[in-house]
Amino acid sequence: MTSIGTLGSHCALQVLKGAKDEGFETLLVCEKKRERLYRRFNFIDKIILVESFRDILEQKYASQLNEQNTIIIPHGTLISQMTSSEIESIKIPIFGNKWILRWESDRMMKEKLMIESRLHIPKSIPNPTEINDLTIAKRHGAAGGKGYFLTTSEKDYKEKRDHLINQGIIKGDSDLYLQEYAFGVSAYLQYFYSPINNELEFFGIDRRYESDIDGLGRIPAPQQISVDKIPSFNVIGNSPLVLRESLLEEVYSMGERFVEAAKRLVPPVGMTGPFCLEGVYNEDGQFTTFEFSARIVAGTNLYVDGSPYTAFMYNEPMSMGRRIAREIKIAKKDGKIAQVVT
Repeated sequence: MTSIGTLGSHCALQVLKGAKDEGFETLLVCEKKRERLYRRFNFIDKIILVESFRDILEQKYASQLNEQNTIIIPHGTLISQMTSSEIESIKIPIFGNKWILRWESDRMMKEKLMIESRLHIPKSIPNPTEINDLTIAKRHGAAGGKGYFLTTSEKDYKEKRDHLINQGIIKGDSDLYLQEYAFGVSAYLQYFYSPINNELEFFGIDRRYESDIDGLGRIPAPQQISVDKIPSFNVIGNSPLVLRESLLEEVYSMGERFVEAAKRLVPPVGMTGPFCLEGVYNEDGQFTTFEFSARIVAGTNLYVDGSPYTAFMYNEPMSMGRRIAREIKIAKKDGKIAQVVT
């Protein structure tokens, strides 16, 4: 029997609960320090304990996963803990297209795919010497906002960069990507694309609470100026958002353009399963996409019983985790599993 497995972090509970609801055996790769947490949940059938998530690259643990006929559901922790080459070397079946995770992790490749998707994106800043307006510096990969910072000049950039180097968060300029800061209401648009049905589903929206930048907004301006601290964009949690209905047509259009671009640029299966377009709406309702995530995002944890949008498509609770499991179930039944795993 096929097992659905994932790493014990990020959205593991949602993924495995959804898999159990669809009748699968469930498996968790769990760091020993987190075992006590995950033992609390009886929908987790098997736990493989490791010192580090990177241990699954070892044959000993890969064999255990293969013995359980495991399909791994990737999420942000997989990307943050391993290089793209290491992920691509994994022989255990991974849900979705593992090759597109490299496009998520590399900022220049990410920018190329967003341009190919005809998304409205902020201008990238190729060199710190060209900073002349509010700019955000971002780390490569799925860092969850940790180490991001705002800057307005080359001098300020270097001071903040050196601070991160001294903290051991980055090694140098090559670890940072500079992008024009986009103003507006933040919105993280959650999608699911089924290659079996050739259908795009819009699953929901979240906003993110980022420390310490959100907390800084509660401090009066004079005191903000006197605070000698570089605020962090590290994501602490998520909150739900519902859009004006008039914006939904473009939401679907953006998602469809992204899927079509991924088919052209990222063989063999393009964008399969869950993904997220991340950006802001301005006062005219125009969406600027500054990021994408090519896998399930933690904001979907808001909707373990479904979102207002899944209610329009399903007459039952449908989390993103359960939708992934259902796609695997349908693919196995129809002999199309090669279309949904790599």
